[in-house]
Amino acid sequence: MKITLSGIDSLLKALSGEEVRGKVSKVVQKHGAAMHKAALRNVPVDTGHLKRSITLEVSSMTAKVQEHTEYGKWVETGTRKMAAQPFMKPALQSVEGAFVADLRKAVR
Repeated sequence: MKITLSGIDSLLKALSGEEVRGKVSKVVQKHGAAMHKAALRNVPVDTGHLKRSITLEVSSMTAKVQEHTEYGKWVETGTRKMAAQPFMKPALQSVEGAFVADLRKAVR
């Protein structure tokens, strides 16, 4: 899954201040945690292994929500013989709008 951001130059300029970096870091942590919760809520459960494999890694400017199984991508996207049961994409979509809005507030 890929997210494309436009206006990177102006964002980097705005992030040069320590106060703004702190605000952005809080926004990233907040919405990363919300996406993690949504992914855990959305994931289909058979044995529970896929759900237990979903992790959240947060640093000051990034939040990474990912699953750590060999088959998670097939559950997400489906196969010829199995319908897709998306859980990550809906989790991203559930926080995307609020994340962008909060980022805009943080850099102003």
